[in-house]
Amino acid sequence: MVSDANIEDLLRDTERARLRALIEADLDTAGHLHADDYQLISPGGAVHSKAEYLAGIADGSLRYRRFDPEGEIMVRRLGPSAAALRYRVVIDTTWEGGEDADRFWHTDIYELRDSRWQAVWSQATRIRRS
Repeated sequence: MVSDANIEDLLRDTERARLRALIEADLDTAGHLHADDYQLISPGGAVHSKAEYLAGIADGSLRYRRFDPEGEIMVRRLGPSAAALRYRVVIDTTWEGGEDADRFWHTDIYELRDSRWQAVWSQATRIRRS
């Protein structure tokens, strides 16, 4: 039997692998780690489907130069097949017509589907400087 601590470590490792895949434009890995019905809410409030998001990575119109968690990735289990991950992150990205580099809170919801953890929702919120 797998302990909760082991599942939390697996989720942290899965999230780090997802971020690495996005930076490296590794679409095979990214495709497996994002659920078909995945949605991203950007810091600007735009909603992106998995297809839109990964298409931008594929064609280079969206490029992550940096996507680095700062500190621990916190995990909250939401039952046996769902979990929320939250962490501070430094993101440096470019897209058609713009670029951004800042610190954000990042929240991801993962679900266990077909025996593997996949991101289903992500949201980034800019951390205001005081």
